[in-house]
Amino acid sequence: MAYELNSLLSRLVGFELYSVQFVADYVQLRFEGSTDDMPVLTCDVLPTVTLSGQQFSPTEPGWTDALRGLIFQKVTATYEETGIGIKVDFVTGSVQLHPTKDELVGPEIARLCGFEDPIFMVWRPGEDAFEDL
Repeated sequence: MAYELNSLLSRLVGFELYSVQFVADYVQLRFEGSTDDMPVLTCDVLPTVTLSGQQFSPTEPGWTDALRGLIFQKVTATYEETGIGIKVDFVTGSVQLHPTKDELVGPEIARLCGFEDPIFMVWRPGEDAFEDL
């Protein structure tokens, strides 16, 4: 069965971001909600963050503060498509992964797992929403 864009990512809608974990050269976003699911979005490529209309790239001052500013916010929408990559909207901001070829640091862009069922997703350059890389 072929993967359907946004089918797994959209399951984050309604979940709240409760933790941002900075680990060496990647970031993990942890979510919680009203179910036993504990989704984790691991960003091997650092995301662009928008908070209250202001955009921050990982190389700009304020990026970590903007990312932490999304904690306790609920996911309102998700997008996964070529040209956008993956994007998670929150009440007052968003996180987006759509790296340039120069920003790729390994074979994976991101992973989403932590649902009670064993379904997970790994995004790679040249595949699915990142077929333009």
